[in-house]
Amino acid sequence: MDVARPPEVARQRRRRRALWSAAAVLAVIGTTVGLARLQPAAPAVDAAPLWMDTVNRGTMVRQVRGPGVLVPDDTRWIPAQTEGRVERILVQPGAVVEPRTILIELSNPQLEQQAEAARLALQAAEASLQSLRADLEQDLLSQRVRAAELEAQLARAKMDVEVDESLASKGLLDDLTVRKDRLTADTLATQLQLERERLDSSRNSITARLAVQQAEVDQRRSNVVLLENQVDALQLQAGVAGVLQQVPVEVGQRVTPGTNLARVADPTRLKAELRIAETQIKDVAVGQLTEIDTRNGIVKGHVTRINPASENGTVTVDVVPDEPLPRGARPDMNVEGTIELERLDDVLYVGRPAFGQEQASTTLFKVDADGSAAVRTTVAFGRSSVTSIEIVRGLEAGDRVVLSDMSAWDEYDRVRFR
Repeated sequence: MDVARPPEVARQRRRRRALWSAAAVLAVIGTTVGLARLQPAAPAVDAAPLWMDTVNRGTMVRQVRGPGVLVPDDTRWIPAQTEGRVERILVQPGAVVEPRTILIELSNPQLEQQAEAARLALQAAEASLQSLRADLEQDLLSQRVRAAELEAQLARAKMDVEVDESLASKGLLDDLTVRKDRLTADTLATQLQLERERLDSSRNSITARLAVQQAEVDQRRSNVVLLENQVDALQLQAGVAGVLQQVPVEVGQRVTPGTNLARVADPTRLKAELRIAETQIKDVAVGQLTEIDTRNGIVKGHVTRINPASENGTVTVDVVPDEPLPRGARPDMNVEGTIELERLDDVLYVGRPAFGQEQASTTLFKVDADGSAAVRTTVAFGRSSVTSIEIVRGLEAGDRVVLSDMSAWDEYDRVRFR
């Protein structure tokens, strides 16, 4: 049979149960609060693929880099000088040409007909000039003959006057006859003077009339030369020594004056046209030293021109090599150029992180002394280069930082390396 327990025992047992329950609840609450206050455990990161670098103090060379191509420094487009039809293309791109090498043959029957008509017109004008010269010389000769006859008559008249005066002084001839002979001599002298003036006037007139006809001949000759040069230009010549780069026309194509028919360049004089991002062009200046990477060697050069306009987010910069280009360098070959902007002495610098921008602040993971972990650190950057960037504050010389993209661990301030 059951034994009845005293009431005090039952109350004590219920009190112990309540105390244990309260203690269990308090323990659960305390554990929950403690866990909530704990920091999340640092994740483990594989250190092998990470890019790390050490902060240095010294001279940092600021540079910008951009892709480009080699282009001829001396390029000449050869235009059509007259309208014509392409009959033959005698030389293909890539061939070495001389100044008188014929590249393309054009045809223009109308031009050839005009040139022949101009030659005939020139011959006619030259014949007219010769005929006019002969006629004028004949007229001049007649005037000279007339002047010579008057000179002879005047000489005889003067002789008659002398004889008459001699006879008259002896009383053998009357005074009237002497006066008549003197009048004849004076008249012949006047006629001779007028004839000489007429002869001088004729000479001047001949010069003027011949000059007019000569001008017409010269004009027709110039027209012939112009048309013949245009006919000769139907045989398109290179004009310069070099390599034929391009022939942008086809056989049978009709071309007009000024149409570019061929491009010739000197392959021994090449320059690099670099495309620099417009965000980096502000510090580039003419004369700055440059290295051109041709994939077959690096050649030093200098900046000679900066395009004032931007295209597709880049600015074209011309670089002329200061050293011979390596063998195999040719136009349109892809290169890469590095332009030296300036040298910064006694500055803190580190390799440029994948996400770092100059004159901005960001956070980097600084590696602990033992290399087992890294802590997020705020870093202020200064001026930047292609592969390095200046440290303004946040790091000291000798610090090691992670430069790889760590955005996957943005929620952590500390990571462990494995």
